[in-house]
Amino acid sequence: MARNQPSPRVTAIRSISRRSLFLASFGALGRLTGQSATLRFQPSADGSFSFDTGVLKGVLRNEGRSTGLIPVTHSPTGSSLATSMGLFGIYRVFGNGRRYGTGMWHVPSEARAETDGSVTVVWPAAEERPFTLAASYRWAAANTLDLTLKVTAAEDLLGFETFLASYLGPSFRSAKVLVKGGRLMAAERANGQWQMFPRNPEALKLIYDGRWKFPPNPVEWARMPDFEFPVAIRTDPGTGLTVLIMAPAHDCFAIATPEESDSHHSTYLSLFGLDLKKGATAQVRARLVVLPTPDPEQLRGLYVNWATQQRRNL
Repeated sequence: MARNQPSPRVTAIRSISRRSLFLASFGALGRLTGQSATLRFQPSADGSFSFDTGVLKGVLRNEGRSTGLIPVTHSPTGSSLATSMGLFGIYRVFGNGRRYGTGMWHVPSEARAETDGSVTVVWPAAEERPFTLAASYRWAAANTLDLTLKVTAAEDLLGFETFLASYLGPSFRSAKVLVKGGRLMAAERANGQWQMFPRNPEALKLIYDGRWKFPPNPVEWARMPDFEFPVAIRTDPGTGLTVLIMAPAHDCFAIATPEESDSHHSTYLSLFGLDLKKGATAQVRARLVVLPTPDPEQLRGLYVNWATQQRRNL
């Protein structure tokens, strides 16, 4: 037997584990058919919003802070999906050759529960932040979260970007991006500590215009192949449980990740990447899906179906 090759028994156990994971997730989804009331965020007295979709359970804006979803538990397996500042947190914002603060999760924000079960979060414009950001979090399915992010410029903004951050649990040690050629490329350590997958060569002008040089915590991004679609995954190798993160191609100009063994276990989307006149408004979207181990064709199909639907809704 070749070195490091799993035995037939180990392979069988892994296969059974992943099949059990799929059946558990499928069963939970099936039980939720017709029960849209579960696909809601519930406001709490401390300013947070709890959720229990039957597949995912946790909190948005824990204790009213400007963070993403944390904690998050995958109910069928008990897996912890989020660490640090959580999933789909609004992190760094850039424009006009500067970075606005160290992260939007340190900026006070207002939040409200909507009648349809979604949550709207608003960061009002201020003297040091010439824009208003509004984020809408909505459950599209028991395993699927949609985010719509809108910016309104209080002054002309050049090269505006919002960096959307997701910090996965420590078991999600495999990170991959769907690159041109149709393959899932792993974020291997040999390719650099911090890796950036652009939409196209034009996106490099924004990525390397100096915005990532500002202290504290400047980042030197390794230039990776162009993505095919803005599709990235984080996977727990032990169970195959996978978190898929994606955005429409015209909304996202880069995907970023540390090398997959890094302790951040994070994936980021560079959103907007455009110029705005004072008073103008722009909108982008992103989606997070939790599912058993997908192959590239499944990912491509999920992305194309969703992106097509988004274009129809424009």
